[in-house]
Amino acid sequence: MSSIMRKTVIGVTGGIGSGKTAVTDYFAEKGITIVDADLASRVVVESGRPALSAIAERHGSDVLEADGSLNRRQLRDIIFKNDNERVWLEQLLHPLIRDQILLELQEAHSDYTVLVSPLLVETDQHVMVDRILVVDVPVEMQIERTMTRDGMTEEQTLAIIKKQASREQRQDKADDLVNNSGSLEQLHQQLEALHQKYLKLVK
Repeated sequence: MSSIMRKTVIGVTGGIGSGKTAVTDYFAEKGITIVDADLASRVVVESGRPALSAIAERHGSDVLEADGSLNRRQLRDIIFKNDNERVWLEQLLHPLIRDQILLELQEAHSDYTVLVSPLLVETDQHVMVDRILVVDVPVEMQIERTMTRDGMTEEQTLAIIKKQASREQRQDKADDLVNNSGSLEQLHQQLEALHQKYLKLVK
């Protein structure tokens, strides 16, 4: 944790389709500031940003929409088929995303702050948090939820899951764990207990 950040930061992570949004929605309703690494990753490739120019220069206009914004689906197809391109993109974007996240964390004013990121344990983002909360579901449920939500094929979903940390790796890193394979009410019961725990930590 950087000394310039005074607030306690809880990192929330989980595989694709695990229900991270349901978790952060609950904390947000309690007045907790949510910093979303996925949203930060979108900010750094907005039109006019240097990162978008670098991506377009490398891959051509195919990765741009008609309005000049990033065609994320096209770029995703490229990097999942080519590890070298994935590594290049990560080296370009990860430092920029980190800077954007730090900026948002420093501007947060709630009792504690939540940083939600699907790649919290895979990248150095975990050093920005004081505790890691893992949202856990069976892999079969990840696949089912992602296919339903995003209209992706099982093959595409499995490709993303394989690029992420395994369920066991995330569990090993967890300070706190919530099981999201049940009802929303059951999830909320777990989260309320954690919310009270985190409030006590920051007093």
